[in-house]
Amino acid sequence: MSALPKLIPVPLSITQQNISDATPMGANLTATGATFRVWVPNANGVYVIGEFNNWIPDDNYLLESRPNGHWTGFLPQVKDGAMYKFWIDGKGTSGPKRDPYARELEPIWPNPACIVRAANTYPWQDWTWHTPAFNDLVIYQFHVGTFFGPDRGTRVAKFLDVIDRIEYLADLGVNAIEPLPIVEYSTPHSMGYNGSDIFSPETDYHVTDDELDSYLTRINQLLVSKGKATITRPVLAIPINQLKVMIDVCHACGIAVILDVVYNHVSGDIRNQPESIYFFDRSAGTDPNDSQYFTDQEHTGPIFAYWKQDVRQFLIDNAGFFVQEYHVDGFRYDQVTVIDQSSQSGWLFCQDLNSTVNAADAAAINIAEYWGPEPAVVRPRGDGGAGFNAEWHDGLRRTLRGILGEAVAGRDAQIHWQPVVDQLRAPGFSDAWRAVQCLEDHDEVYGGRDPRIASLAGGGNSRTWYATSRSRTATGILLTAPGIPMLFMGEDFYEDKQWSDDDSGLLIYWDGLSTDRTMVDFHHFMRELIWLRRKHPALRSEGIATVLMDNFNRVLAFQRWIPGVGRDVVVVASLNESTQYGYTIPFPAQGHWIEAFNSDVFENWVNPEVAGNGGGIDAQGPPMNGLSASQAITIPANSVLVFARDQGD
Repeated sequence: MSALPKLIPVPLSITQQNISDATPMGANLTATGATFRVWVPNANGVYVIGEFNNWIPDDNYLLESRPNGHWTGFLPQVKDGAMYKFWIDGKGTSGPKRDPYARELEPIWPNPACIVRAANTYPWQDWTWHTPAFNDLVIYQFHVGTFFGPDRGTRVAKFLDVIDRIEYLADLGVNAIEPLPIVEYSTPHSMGYNGSDIFSPETDYHVTDDELDSYLTRINQLLVSKGKATITRPVLAIPINQLKVMIDVCHACGIAVILDVVYNHVSGDIRNQPESIYFFDRSAGTDPNDSQYFTDQEHTGPIFAYWKQDVRQFLIDNAGFFVQEYHVDGFRYDQVTVIDQSSQSGWLFCQDLNSTVNAADAAAINIAEYWGPEPAVVRPRGDGGAGFNAEWHDGLRRTLRGILGEAVAGRDAQIHWQPVVDQLRAPGFSDAWRAVQCLEDHDEVYGGRDPRIASLAGGGNSRTWYATSRSRTATGILLTAPGIPMLFMGEDFYEDKQWSDDDSGLLIYWDGLSTDRTMVDFHHFMRELIWLRRKHPALRSEGIATVLMDNFNRVLAFQRWIPGVGRDVVVVASLNESTQYGYTIPFPAQGHWIEAFNSDVFENWVNPEVAGNGGGIDAQGPPMNGLSASQAITIPANSVLVFARDQGD
């Protein structure tokens, strides 16, 4: 019997099967393989290379050039998890490049491979989730790599570590988190604003296989407690699913996820990454304007060329990708000022970006960082605006920090409430909730910059009554004023150190919640204050009027209400270092007013020597400052009081 002929494997080759004008960018799995699409208008040729062809670019793997500068092809038998790159035959050089749309990268630098991933590898369970109304949001900003987790001094914290704090944040009253940028960067430590691959979650934030089991147990216990099904180890072992399960757990606990994204520039160090998006088409010459995606302008890295339609679409696709595949609830866009001022097309890009996100998810919030601030940024596109929903605002941050600086000078120093009054409601904005207000953020209190409120309020010494009481006053005003309030990690339990994105000794001190009485007490204060805001709709509404401003006695009072409804609330803030008895405050109506909040309770909580009004007052005095009633009350030293209309009247 003659021997059978030896079978020689037939190499796979690129075809145009499954390719159309609607073929998505990047690598996308089908039932029988994967489609590839990439924009390289000036290339001589573009190949797909990977494990399937020993990373060798030959004619079997040459993509087809299309008239719009795109190159497309279908490769059969490609499976989920396959590694690949594009090989660009450019007019200057030839070599590999990472897919700008890669869903996941190999965790090996400096030249990681891209990983083909299906869009549906995670079994979402948030089908009943609804993003909170924008005016109801209380945002908590944090940095994943330093936020929470074991051995943070030597180990970068992970997406799955965040899950251990979600129930804590929900109990605090927070209903939205805003992690600093979470996309891939190449440096050992980063705030996140030097991203290099904007579709790929940061590989340092992924848990390796040997750590998975303990996380899986905790995650499944939490999911079951929320009436959800457990997830399996193979699901969690896919690195990008670790960010997805973090978001899913947030939704199960009533917390929205707002991603911080950077569309004004990329990392400056991509110039040292030969396989990066920089000079993606491997053009001849060294002119930065020839780098396909960028101009020669700088903002800590190359600025995108917004005048090119495909560049604008690349960034817009990124936002749509995170809404659709990661179920995020909105975005905070870094330095939109740079986008606008660097290009005549920047404003158009913002308009198109917001229109696309709104179409993908009308409940998702788009928040711009734009300094001024500038109200046109949040006006509708039809009115010439950029179409963002809200904008970071420094009004209360500047003025409350300023008045704390005045108060630190002592009991006899003059203070000026007027700047605070002018910014209680963001001037020029059509809706108060369109301004995101804060006392601290990642830039403000980064190491070497400005002090945290706990330190500022005490003149550098956070462990005094002056520091704690003034901090409560400033925070109380923030959380009872109009706008969307935002907290920075650690602010909720009186962290007095600045922060850093590395292990430089500035990690937030979680142990203080069990070992430090000052921090424990301040956490109680923050929790009660946030839930007060969430309980009283007037504190989240549009209505506000300053009803008393007394610089001499250091007292400020303002009224909050729901226009056309009522539900009035009166907020009284004091930076007087002595308790004031018999101090007359105007009230909108006669009758009983509940003392719904008294910050003095939280000094040595529960303060055995608290000063206050016995839980309520009866406003029986004559009209005052345009309101129909008044009443003499007790105002504790350095305090915030909140009086709510007794709904029985």
